[in-house]
Amino acid sequence: MYQLLKGLSVVEGASFIAGPSCGLYLAQLGAEVIRFDTIGGGPDFHRWPRVPGGPSLYWEGLNKGKKSIAIDLTRPEGRQLAVRLIAASGAGRGIFLTNFPAEGFLAHERLVEHRSDLITVRVMGRANGEPAFDYTVNAAVGIPQMTGPVSLGDEPVNHVLPAWDVTTGAYAAFALLAADWHRRETGQGQEVRIPLSDVAMATVANLGQVAEVSVLGADRPRYGNDLFGAFGRDFLTRDKHRLMIAAITPRQWSGLIEVLQLGTAVAALEKELGVSFARDEGVRFQHRDRLNPMIATALASRDLSDLAPAFDRAGVCWGPYRTLSQALAADRDFSANNPLFSDIDHPSGHRYLTPGAVASFSGLERNLPVRAPHLGEHTDEVLASCLGLSEGQIAKLHDDKLVAGPVRSS
Repeated sequence: MYQLLKGLSVVEGASFIAGPSCGLYLAQLGAEVIRFDTIGGGPDFHRWPRVPGGPSLYWEGLNKGKKSIAIDLTRPEGRQLAVRLIAASGAGRGIFLTNFPAEGFLAHERLVEHRSDLITVRVMGRANGEPAFDYTVNAAVGIPQMTGPVSLGDEPVNHVLPAWDVTTGAYAAFALLAADWHRRETGQGQEVRIPLSDVAMATVANLGQVAEVSVLGADRPRYGNDLFGAFGRDFLTRDKHRLMIAAITPRQWSGLIEVLQLGTAVAALEKELGVSFARDEGVRFQHRDRLNPMIATALASRDLSDLAPAFDRAGVCWGPYRTLSQALAADRDFSANNPLFSDIDHPSGHRYLTPGAVASFSGLERNLPVRAPHLGEHTDEVLASCLGLSEGQIAKLHDDKLVAGPVRSS
């Protein structure tokens, strides 16, 4: 946790990954992020992974460092309370992060009636308002048809990483800060809409893949575990360790050939083909069917304990294939020795390795990550500090069951 965004207050009404991850990044850099949920929890409050029969580890992972207020959003009075919170007066306030539909009581046009300079950052599925999730967006832009072994034919492969969700969350944080900067300069608020589908389409276009289809007139085929456009794939060592090896730069390629003592064989192949593998990563990809068996044979005669230090000395880009549990047990960077991580206690009652802000800022203290709140943990604090309600007014809201205090996740 850093304090670079101290003074910025964001109200979050969002579920699942993209919206909450945006709020998480802002909180880790010092913004006050106040998350409102319906009493009992929203649609992602019990989402997997969960403690068996217990709370969601997913929810407490994405909501670290935030404040939580629980409101009965099924009643008009509760919805009005949420609107008051979103449009609360004060410098640094009046910023709303959401993935609620663009229509309804949280429509930007309605919210600005309560605060004219309001900023609404709205994560959406599609730009036209239709619903979409990471997996449907990914399927629609063709990534599953490029993923996996050639033997699958046209059968798609879904990726387990929700890439468009996490990319959209990061982009939303950037866009929110840009809108805040604009408001500081002009006094004008606005609604910023960030559709997952647009993020996906823009990304594949920025990577040249739209141009690739447009210019070459064909979809990219599957290449299995080979790295497209350069040398890279998985190989087995003699002691049956599977490694991912990539040689994108000339230094990485020369280091790999040096360690595997393949200089003479590679030079002969270059002469035969009339190419230079050292100068052009694309040539390595074009002739991977000749290079891969050569590299595979050399690696199959060496053990990892011998290869690892030699690779590191030579600047080879490589990494072992591991399960996450193996990585946690073996990787020195995947531990509390890395300033990114700390062991902290969570609302689930468990203590485990937890990341803080990813960026390191020189000269600034990196504070410990802050756990996620219990649902409704900050209800009274938020009502008092943001809306200026008295103890009596807050007590009446509790009596009317419009708000709820802290409860343990279950």
